[in-house]
Amino acid sequence: MNKAMVVELMSKTTKESKATCKRCLESFMDVISDALKKSKPVVLTGFGTFSVLKRKARTGVNPATGGKMQIPAKRVPKFKPGKALKELVS
Repeated sequence: MNKAMVVELMSKTTKESKATCKRCLESFMDVISDALKKSKPVVLTGFGTFSVLKRKARTGVNPATGGKMQIPAKRVPKFKPGKALKELVS
């Protein structure tokens, strides 16, 4: 399912225009992104938690040459599903 499909389903279930639903979805994604940029977790009870994971620097292998290379430390987004979402999927 892509963004356009989500907007269409939101429009059908809420009986709002697609333009309104698109703005709401984009605003939701902006709020989540801004919070994660500031390393603040976003908890949606029952759905899940968005957070930032800090990965340490490590040594990896270049698959093309087989040589060792250094992979720098970085921050990556993480999503942990909530209990209700896990139960719904299983």
